[in-house]
Amino acid sequence: MDMAGRPCTAAISRSRITSPTCQRHRGTPSVTDDRPVHGWELEDIARARNLRLEPGDAVCVYSGREAWQAANPERPYGRPFGMGPNERPGLHVSCLEFLRDHDVSVLVWDMLDHLPVGYDIPWAVHAALFAYGVALVDNALLEPLARACVEEQRDEFMLIVAPLVVVGGTGSPANPLAVF
Repeated sequence: MDMAGRPCTAAISRSRITSPTCQRHRGTPSVTDDRPVHGWELEDIARARNLRLEPGDAVCVYSGREAWQAANPERPYGRPFGMGPNERPGLHVSCLEFLRDHDVSVLVWDMLDHLPVGYDIPWAVHAALFAYGVALVDNALLEPLARACVEEQRDEFMLIVAPLVVVGGTGSPANPLAVF
């Protein structure tokens, strides 16, 4: 988030994280259905912010979910399926190439896959789980992190994620921590 409170951030980590923001990059409060985050945009943000991704880094992408939800109270973000069109702002399937090319190990994001995907595939960015072995931290509250990055004047930090051990489980609640 920039000084004007605009979202869309990405961050990176080995034992550090970088947080490029779409809001800071776009100058808008959030991404929208018709303008999802694209892989080329993450590349542009990293280049503009002089962020160097290395294999194993984590990437945090702040898309302004809280601002989007406040502007769209009748559309609960977590329930895109059901009656009506399956539409949701978020990360475009082109972000998969960005994750693969940079050998990202963890994606922390406040929004999910942009819907509709636009291709005849059931998963978009969630495919990073099984295609590239990327761990996902879905629905993260990244607005405070984006603010802290602005206050600290940096986009790199140590990310700590300690999920519960669930035998046979495929997911776990977690409380990720960023340490500057």
